[in-house]
Amino acid sequence: MQQDWDIVRLRAETAGCEQSIFFNNAGASLQPRAVVARVIEHLRLEERVGGYEAADLVASELGRLYDSVARLLGCAPEEVALQENATRAWEMAFYSLRFAPGDRIVTAANEYASNYIAFLQVARRTGAEICVVESDQAGEVDLEALQGLLDDRVKLIALTHVPTNGGLVQPAARVGELARRAGIPFLLDACQSVGQMHMDVNVLGCDMLCATGRKYLRGPRGTGFLYVRSAMLAQMEPPLLDLRAATWVEKGKFEIRGDAKKFETWESAAALRLGLGVAIEYALALGLERIERRVRYLAALLRERLAEVEGVTVWDLGRVRCGIVTFTHELHPAGDVMQWLQANGIAVRTIVRSSTRIDMEQRGLDELVRASVHYYNTEAEVERLCEVLRALNGP
Repeated sequence: MQQDWDIVRLRAETAGCEQSIFFNNAGASLQPRAVVARVIEHLRLEERVGGYEAADLVASELGRLYDSVARLLGCAPEEVALQENATRAWEMAFYSLRFAPGDRIVTAANEYASNYIAFLQVARRTGAEICVVESDQAGEVDLEALQGLLDDRVKLIALTHVPTNGGLVQPAARVGELARRAGIPFLLDACQSVGQMHMDVNVLGCDMLCATGRKYLRGPRGTGFLYVRSAMLAQMEPPLLDLRAATWVEKGKFEIRGDAKKFETWESAAALRLGLGVAIEYALALGLERIERRVRYLAALLRERLAEVEGVTVWDLGRVRCGIVTFTHELHPAGDVMQWLQANGIAVRTIVRSSTRIDMEQRGLDELVRASVHYYNTEAEVERLCEVLRALNGP
């Protein structure tokens, strides 16, 4: 058992710990009380003085959110754009790039469905091609195969850092090295990794990165952000513009701003962004390296215990594994397992084939149960989940 965490305090600061054993942190994690309180406090202020006026009163705090994201990612505040979710952040980056017939988009077999659908749309519109790099024996993107694909036709490498369907952590820094050497833009979907592990965009070597507030950062839903390396900004024109992203300087002329805020829109939810700021500072105060060690420890313990449950198979891949744990039960569909656990006060989710179709088809999987741990979970909760699964087998 790890001794360097004040779990009692962290759980006291997490109201949801009183309601259930919560293993859906890869979906939408439990928010700390301070996050919820900040959101509600601002909504009350809006109630009293109006939305515009309330935003004026907290303008400096909203401005500091860029600094918080920058410290989280190891970048400059000018390289940060705030978004309402990770999907919109990813789309603003991807659809800002230009593709022509014969251009190639390189990705991995476990790429997330929303991203791959965008690849298919752009390929249909432009004649660009999608190249899926095979996985190696550990389930990670095969770096040798990737290197062999990188030529002048490749205009983008797009990778999901932590796939939604398992604990695998892609070797993003190694991919970043190859991308830099070849001079190819690298877009990293860090939706599942930001908040559960230490992240530095300079070490990762990505030119663009998207993330959400609702998952391992423990922030509100409806929040996310985009990082774009300063050297990339001039090459990218956002697919959508408004008066936040650009200035109407003459009747027939507009000018796009030069920093990452050109990917933003003027209207936003101030209360949610204030909550996101609290969530990021909460994580930074705990320390992302400490969080990463705790999460990996709990996930490894859960995999070990699940392997001892009759009928259960753990499906996680990768040389390095994170807080997402996926499994099946040989006698019960994933949805039934989820409902059984929920009936016993344990929150998990299911993953279906269409979320990561290529990888799931290659492995012959239709659905999985996903239990995703966070630092506020306990060893006793891990044991309880396995105990409830044993009861599913009957007497």
